[in-house]
Amino acid sequence: MLYEMYQAQDDLIGPARAMARMTAGWLGHAPEWLRATYGARSLAAGLDVFAASGTTHKRPPFAIGHVKVGNRSVEVRERVVHSLPFGDLLHFEKDVQIEQPRLLVVAPLSGHFATLLRGTVATLLTDHDVYITDWRNARDVPLSEGSFELDDYVEHTMKFMEQVGPGGHVLAVCQPTVGVLAAVSLMAQARSPAQPASMTLMAGPIDTRLNPTKVNELAKSQTIEWFEKNLIATVPGRYGGAGRRVYPGFMQLTAFVSMNLDRHLAAHGSQFDNLVAGNHEKTEIHRRFYDEYLAVMDLDAAFFLQTVQKIFQDHELPRGVLKYRGQTVDLGAIRRTAMLTVEGENDDICAIGQTMAALDLCVGVPPFMKQHHLQSGVGHYGVFNGKRWAGEIYPRVRELIQSATR
Repeated sequence: MLYEMYQAQDDLIGPARAMARMTAGWLGHAPEWLRATYGARSLAAGLDVFAASGTTHKRPPFAIGHVKVGNRSVEVRERVVHSLPFGDLLHFEKDVQIEQPRLLVVAPLSGHFATLLRGTVATLLTDHDVYITDWRNARDVPLSEGSFELDDYVEHTMKFMEQVGPGGHVLAVCQPTVGVLAAVSLMAQARSPAQPASMTLMAGPIDTRLNPTKVNELAKSQTIEWFEKNLIATVPGRYGGAGRRVYPGFMQLTAFVSMNLDRHLAAHGSQFDNLVAGNHEKTEIHRRFYDEYLAVMDLDAAFFLQTVQKIFQDHELPRGVLKYRGQTVDLGAIRRTAMLTVEGENDDICAIGQTMAALDLCVGVPPFMKQHHLQSGVGHYGVFNGKRWAGEIYPRVRELIQSATR
């Protein structure tokens, strides 16, 4: 009944939000004498904040129309080049005269769409031929496609890397660092020609026994049966994935918001003040962020529960006991892939040391092919978005890829 209750509430509040949006728009085009009054501006601001506070379950567009390559602006076109039941491989095509290193960005499958990495991709496109994993909302995937387990996630990742082809590179942000590390290991064990030349792991839970965060502690505070009983719901009949058991995106969003409730309340308070003051630049920055942040997707229950148990509770990857379809994942098999791990000084989701642990686990990679970067002054999202990412972290990523390109 959990999902049905949420849907009923959303159906009830939805018309009120639509009315608030319409009224705020009317006030914005009201006569000048009315718009100039503090009362009208305050009412319009309050309605705007309320209208924009709801979640959506549709992937926003990447909307990366052009990027600068060298001294010219180049058009970017999105094209799906490979499609699997639970995700597409999306290619950002550009007309450039030089061949750029092929780079697969593996986006998180943790409640938000791949478009959360829009800023990451836009920066990477200046020097790379970029692909991204565009995961599907589980509530839209028919039951006939079966469940989606951790093994399926690793398999999807390997198939996407094979599509990118030999000599490619891979970059994983947050949650997928575990799956990517497992996938590269399995490709190395199979001596696949498509095993990547370089692998960048950013702010991911490789070994959450190190400096555990509140997220890590929550994962270990309850049994897996508790998670299944309290966090898993069934998709209602109105959606394509009707009957599928999922961890709803709205629940994960609620958990993340509650971790930093004061910060989110302050942000919305500032948005109200900026709307009243007519500070369009700041209001647009807020709107863009929350339009993305409030776009949520459901995770297949099997994938979510196995991730909690295998990665956060039992630490199977760093203990060397993680299996893929019965085969042990041997990180020591990785020998040809250069590595870079990136962490944020103030990351409260993946703490310092958790991602860097990958360097010690990959004993077959020579020391001169391993690098680590600890970025000062950033939290989790600052690792892959914003000025520090573009100005200080990205140059390290670019250097690794350039040095490893064959």
